[in-house]
Amino acid sequence: MTRGSDVVAAETSLQSDARGILLLTMNFYRDAELQGSRLLLNLHRHLRDPDSQTKLTRHLADETRHAWLWTRRICDLGGAPTAVASGYQRRMGRRIGIPGDVTELLALTVVAERRALERYRAHASRPDVDGETMAVLDAVTRDENWHLEWVEAKLNELSSNKGGSRHVTELLERYREIDREVYAGLEADESILAETLRRVSL
Repeated sequence: MTRGSDVVAAETSLQSDARGILLLTMNFYRDAELQGSRLLLNLHRHLRDPDSQTKLTRHLADETRHAWLWTRRICDLGGAPTAVASGYQRRMGRRIGIPGDVTELLALTVVAERRALERYRAHASRPDVDGETMAVLDAVTRDENWHLEWVEAKLNELSSNKGGSRHVTELLERYREIDREVYAGLEADESILAETLRRVSL
């Protein structure tokens, strides 16, 4: 094999490696959106007023559409949607258990939505994001901003007879601490998976 062939083979390997890691990341995004839909269905059973039902239905439609956008992008890149055994939402659920009331469900939703927004923004800031993936990131980021706005407002409203802002602050601080620990573990596991992909592609 010539030196030029060596270079081409190395570049092809790197491209395959980067693609595999990107597909892995997108499958984690897809899983988080799907599991977020389950959390919203739970809220549907608790928030029965017409305004909440309207917003929850729109929110749920967004979550499933986001999952579809990631599914389609994965397929467009030649990958396949893959079930994630232990993604972000499942890890949070194992740590928190069953929320005690609707304000706890809302606080958990706020923290999960904030994590999704921060992760999408971090991905969008990378210098190597292709145009099609950036379009998906832009679309889901716009929706996440509205999700946070209405859920935070509802959390504050329903907390007014539970201690008001102090109750909200305590809930969010508790769940954010768990979120930081969960996400650190998720990042570590994703790094291990990415390193495995690199070794396999060599």
